[in-house]
Amino acid sequence: MRMSEGVEWAMHTCLNLAWVGPERAVPAARLAAFYDLPPAYLGKQLQALVQADIASSSPGPRGGFRLAREPETITLMDIVTAIEGPEKAFRCSEIRRRGPQREVSQGAFDHPCHVSWAMREAELAWRRQLAAKTLADVQKTVLRSSPGIPERTRRWFADH
Repeated sequence: MRMSEGVEWAMHTCLNLAWVGPERAVPAARLAAFYDLPPAYLGKQLQALVQADIASSSPGPRGGFRLAREPETITLMDIVTAIEGPEKAFRCSEIRRRGPQREVSQGAFDHPCHVSWAMREAELAWRRQLAAKTLADVQKTVLRSSPGIPERTRRWFADH
């Protein structure tokens, strides 16, 4: 499965908003400039995060975006769903009914498609794994490997 680059952008943006903290709103253009992203496209990701109650926005000259919730309550699955939508990754179209087996008795298709079942089981495991990991978990991992990142990020947003 391939996710859009918007998922990566949204996750990094949420992480940056977590480093900056709730006391300051960050304009979309500034968030985009941090990674040299197209502001209009990042703006779409930010609006999706707002609609999902992951981020909040405030208008005006001191406005911008903040996390709407604590990082401990935002799962990676929340962010993926906000950007990609809640649809299943695999959609079974029941092609087995179009093959030579279609001439078999009607009862041949009474059981669920085994391919669909296997794919759904794998997707559920993937979704559970993303739902078990929070933005705060990612922060802790970053802190262990690169302890200076939070302060450098806060300083960059304060200076720009």
